[in-house]
Amino acid sequence: MRKLNQVITMYAETLKELRINKNLLQKDIAKVLGINEITYTHYESECFIMPLKYLIKLCNYYHVSMDYMFGLTSKKELTFEKINNDKVLIGKRLKDWRKSNKITQEKLAEILKTTQSSIAMYERGSNLVSTFYLYAICKTYKVSADYLLGKVDESI
Repeated sequence: MRKLNQVITMYAETLKELRINKNLLQKDIAKVLGINEITYTHYESECFIMPLKYLIKLCNYYHVSMDYMFGLTSKKELTFEKINNDKVLIGKRLKDWRKSNKITQEKLAEILKTTQSSIAMYERGSNLVSTFYLYAICKTYKVSADYLLGKVDESI
């Protein structure tokens, strides 16, 4: 449970900072995401983890990289056009990264405390990887979230 709290705290502060720097209200960002204000408030107040599709949308809105959002870099500006949530591309990158690091699906599932079939579904592009698992992989293995999301070609 401690790791889950680290993920929420890690980007919740960044969400607040980015919104305040643009002089926006929570309801303004909720509108951008197409969600209700209460839901967004829960993300920003660290009650729930924001789904990756919304986090990607916010990175694009604020023109920041996922690595910045995750606290993996202090470099704020986006050096590429936009982050997409292409499940197939993300799955391919995840699989390529896993294999190049000689990690089995079973081992990765064990580390993430999930199932091998969940990892397989991410890698096939059937499901978009969860925010928590993406962050855990990036933090544990020092790999770029922007790389796994297919936006940069360097994994570190």
